[in-house]
Amino acid sequence: MSPSPHPATPSLPAFRSRVVPVIVIEQVDQAVPLAQALLDGGIDVMEITLRSAAGLAAIEAVARAVPAMQVGAGTVTRPAELMQVRDAGARFALSPGLTERLADAACAAGLPFIPGVMTPGEVMRARELGFRLLKLFPAEQAGGLPMLKALAGPLGDMRFCPTGGVTPESLGAYLKLPNVALVGGSWLTPPARLAAGDWDGIRQLARAATEAAEAART
Repeated sequence: MSPSPHPATPSLPAFRSRVVPVIVIEQVDQAVPLAQALLDGGIDVMEITLRSAAGLAAIEAVARAVPAMQVGAGTVTRPAELMQVRDAGARFALSPGLTERLADAACAAGLPFIPGVMTPGEVMRARELGFRLLKLFPAEQAGGLPMLKALAGPLGDMRFCPTGGVTPESLGAYLKLPNVALVGGSWLTPPARLAAGDWDGIRQLARAATEAAEAART
């Protein structure tokens, strides 16, 4: 049986950065200074995951206090979470995978949604459901750079945000691929720096990633 067609979810909000920090926040009061440090480093988008109990409240805090930051919700795995993160102020959502119920919920929420894939078959399934930008996750385990190059031939109309195992050293190589729109990574917000409130250190990491992304663009 062929999959039910789904209308495309809205396009992502416009942001400058092609690097998306993937963040687990344990304390809500970390969220706003973290968002400001990333902005100061040239990154105007962030993915706050739902892997911790503080995730939803952290999204709401950033959406309210730092409107220049395009805050997204990550690790969205249940349909009900799409409405929850939208109501908290998330501008978009990401998932490690995709089900038809998630696709339905994303459309019902009217929220830009980047589902996760790992294989060519999953990419084709996502395309049939109306998605054109996908999260290759976990990127390195899925084949990394060689996998994305291989997908570009038969599935050249699809774009990807590889996440999982991307490093500062591999960032530029990923962003040079024509089918890579964005790159996600957790190295920008190390847990130790978050716990210590080392916003200057995070600002420096963000600035380095911004410079690397600009170098890849040229």
